[in-house]
Amino acid sequence: MIIYGVALLAICTLAGVILGDLLGVLLGVKSNVGGVGIAMILLICARLYMQKRGGMSEGCEMGVGFWGAMYIPVVVAMAAQQNVVTALKGGPIAVIAAIGSVLVCGCTIAIISRINKGEPLPREGDADHDSVIAPNAAATVSPAGGR
Repeated sequence: MIIYGVALLAICTLAGVILGDLLGVLLGVKSNVGGVGIAMILLICARLYMQKRGGMSEGCEMGVGFWGAMYIPVVVAMAAQQNVVTALKGGPIAVIAAIGSVLVCGCTIAIISRINKGEPLPREGDADHDSVIAPNAAATVSPAGGR
């Protein structure tokens, strides 16, 4: 089986880890600071750059999209490894940062939803809705098992 996009992912991950370690040294912290996030940003930028230049085949584009989607569970798993009790004992700044980030995300979602209203979804019985899903097929009903 050929796995597409792994080389690009590896390059972005290594660059992100190196930059995260350098950022940690500059901030005086003995750990990687934002390496996975930096790697994700590099992967997105590299993918967009290669798409504009026509340097990605369809398989490579699908592979990079897959690995980009896999970053979310990786980040969640890495965050789960953090010692939350130690962070809370270190002071209230962790709680303040968590509450602040939730508030900022909530406000951002509210602003975006008010700016971009979008189009309402079509009604369930609409004839145009059925033709969009299956333009050449007649509407048939089958049980959940598909038999």
